[in-house]
Amino acid sequence: MSIKETVQIEEDENGDLFFKLSDKVWKELEEEGWQIGDTLQWDDNKDGSWSITKKEETEWVLVETLSQFKSSYMVEVPKGKTEWAFDTVVMGEAQEFSQEHLLPTDIIINHRVMTKQEALNLCTERNEVPEWSDETKIRNYFTPMKDKQ
Repeated sequence: MSIKETVQIEEDENGDLFFKLSDKVWKELEEEGWQIGDTLQWDDNKDGSWSITKKEETEWVLVETLSQFKSSYMVEVPKGKTEWAFDTVVMGEAQEFSQEHLLPTDIIINHRVMTKQEALNLCTERNEVPEWSDETKIRNYFTPMKDKQ
């Protein structure tokens, strides 16, 4: 939906800025689900005009996946002692030689909606970063919704 209307920005007695919408525009916005009290996002169009969009509420969803990789190791052992290479790999003592992702995408095995605080707590638990700020955790481990313009 794209509604274009030129409005005058006014200032109330407290210094807050506001503008009035025509009845026609307000009716169209109501039909799209806009309400008084909605949070709005202002975007500078860099041409002297601004676009205003309704900021949608969001939620965090934990999506857990399964990936399959084929890992290869090149292990030197005494001649005739092939099984020693198995032990070296199983004990975690081998250098990885190569790795190949076997499926084109991860397989989603589980998901759940979480509050922001639950997600931050889980991030701390799984990544052992209790001293990081919430903003740092989100920046490094979360995938925020991008504005869809």
